[in-house]
Amino acid sequence: MKWLVILGLMGFSECIVKKPLRRVKTMRKILSGKNMMNNFLKERAYRVSQISFRGSNLTIHPLRNIRDLFYLGNITIGTPPQEFQVVFDTGSSDLWVPSIFCNSSAWSTHVRFRHLQSSTFWPTNKTFSITYGSGRIKGVVVHDTVRIGDLVSTDQPFGLCMAESGFKGIAFDGILGLSYPNRSFSGAIPIVDKLKNEGAISEPVFAFYLTKDNWEGCLVMFGGVDHCCYEGELNWVPLIQAGNWIVHMDCISMKREVIACSDGCEAFVDTGTSHIVGPRRLVNNIQKLIGHYVSCSVVNTLPSIIFTINGINYPDSRGRCYTTFQEHRMSSSTETWVLGDNFLGVYFSVFDRGNDRIGVVRAV
Repeated sequence: MKWLVILGLMGFSECIVKKPLRRVKTMRKILSGKNMMNNFLKERAYRVSQISFRGSNLTIHPLRNIRDLFYLGNITIGTPPQEFQVVFDTGSSDLWVPSIFCNSSAWSTHVRFRHLQSSTFWPTNKTFSITYGSGRIKGVVVHDTVRIGDLVSTDQPFGLCMAESGFKGIAFDGILGLSYPNRSFSGAIPIVDKLKNEGAISEPVFAFYLTKDNWEGCLVMFGGVDHCCYEGELNWVPLIQAGNWIVHMDCISMKREVIACSDGCEAFVDTGTSHIVGPRRLVNNIQKLIGHYVSCSVVNTLPSIIFTINGINYPDSRGRCYTTFQEHRMSSSTETWVLGDNFLGVYFSVFDRGNDRIGVVRAV
């Protein structure tokens, strides 16, 4: 249902909950099979701190940033609560965590949900299956109390993973989907919708602050935005169609020459993807222009790649000695790009379900 925004984002200021994320380096190439990441996480466990800010309840966790790629935040499920580290993912709609009955080696060192220890748990006979770019999971749909900081969703439907493929060496326990209900493979109501229906958040709005310049301070916010995370005005971009976080991108250019998306294209704004992902031919052309690997001493002198969206130019981040571009496997008649964390890490992004739009502005 549409709602009006009066005086910019002033209507977002009520019932803001902020949830910090942790950025974690992928395990596949470096730590796969060694359990080094999981041991590191256990040795450096942190405690949750809660503060009050501007009259609204905020939940803020100290961050552990183990460099790059994934942004993780803690949630709890059950009564008493069991804690999980999840990816807050705008590319999917389902919440799932591994079950204690999942015997896959991928979850052997992870927290798994023990349903018999929760007094608020109840099962269903429904099963689900989800295929991601990195692998596939299968499981059952269940209900329990889910908490994101101070936000509480009672009787929340979610998935218990019973089997997986392709997730070996991952650094997270599960995924919390933040897309639209129509993208749910389990048929469960997404947690943002549930929180809005229960009045836990005043508006169906959430935002990400995924800075790459600081090792601490990354956040996800529910119910509104914190104006301290950005300067200037949010640039609002309408979705191509309600039901997915996809916007129209005008072009991709470098040194004032268009190098991709020459006739306009679709851009999927996805916090669950690490790279900037595009068609193979165009990505290969960009790789040739910028090089797969460059000397770290000169990387900051390279020209920026500009993503033009709704008439506004958004330069990518410099400072990496390797490419942030990756080719996708999708076959489509429409040129499609995925703007993942390497793009979003430069900007403050707001996902406004009530008005089917995304706000983007340079983060402080």
